[in-house]
Amino acid sequence: MINVEWGKLPFAYFKTDYNVRCYFRNGAWGKLEISSSENISIHMAATALHYGQEAFEGLKVFRGQDGKIRIFRWEENAKRLQNSARGILMAEVPTDLFKEMVWNVVKLNEKYVPPYGSGASLYVRPLLIGTGPQVGVKPASEYLFLVFAGPVGPYFKEGFKPVKVQIARDFDRAAPLGTGIFKVGGNYAASLRAGERAHGDGYAAALFLDAKEKKYIDEAGPANFFGIKNNTYVTPKSGSILPSITNMSLQDIARDLGMQVEVRPIAVDELGSFEETGACGTAAVITPICAIEDRDYATVFSYCKDGQAGPVSTALYKRLQGIQFGDEEDKFGWVDVIE
Repeated sequence: MINVEWGKLPFAYFKTDYNVRCYFRNGAWGKLEISSSENISIHMAATALHYGQEAFEGLKVFRGQDGKIRIFRWEENAKRLQNSARGILMAEVPTDLFKEMVWNVVKLNEKYVPPYGSGASLYVRPLLIGTGPQVGVKPASEYLFLVFAGPVGPYFKEGFKPVKVQIARDFDRAAPLGTGIFKVGGNYAASLRAGERAHGDGYAAALFLDAKEKKYIDEAGPANFFGIKNNTYVTPKSGSILPSITNMSLQDIARDLGMQVEVRPIAVDELGSFEETGACGTAAVITPICAIEDRDYATVFSYCKDGQAGPVSTALYKRLQGIQFGDEEDKFGWVDVIE
């Protein structure tokens, strides 16, 4: 193990020893390459730079109390990257290649997997970009798939503590029938202005509404939204929301805990009826929400009356984290041990 203040890590880039690369050329994926360089050489006319042919993933690796290294639901990340590739016409990364490269980058950087109990994890970032040059608007013929990793702390500096979010009606993250369901950089670029304004106003994130009617909840900044009421886990249904693997997992855990699950449109007007609300995703796991401000109508929906996360959010968070770290039975078969 290296000398790092694991408990003080932010969610940020951290230089490690190696990354793993593979190129798609002449219609086929080549051999895996191991690199210690943080840089890539790319053609100035590459489609990633001009036409947004870029997709990525994020998954986490955990060191358990038993010392074993566990990776959470990597196959779902492989499927989602393949779906993103289909969505913007890039070469799909085969599941076996995805696994080989992720396993390699974790093993090569094993000393950076944080110790159990530190609150940190190893974040793995697979990246797929169009490297082939094009001046006309068309897909590339060459692609680079790269995987790097680094230890991280919680996405929101508060960790598992309630945060405030701000509804942004004057910005759209993604258009209906657009790229919202794919994990591509353009969606995140579209969210930056609203997100930075929210931060400047003292909020952790911007809460986006549907772009068509400005009536329904869409994404909660970089994460999915959920609400709890009447023993029911409710999360938005929308063709513009990125399917969250964490959200999928929380739904299964909620059912296992005897709750009902509803995936349906959630109107802004319904926010006042929830007992708890939160944002969920790989980076944050669960971030409880204590207040949602509708800046256009000077309305605030308040939760966490005692300043703490609600009991249901806490139970969901502890159960998911327990599975990820190997403290609880993995009855869903979500975890693989990297030997």
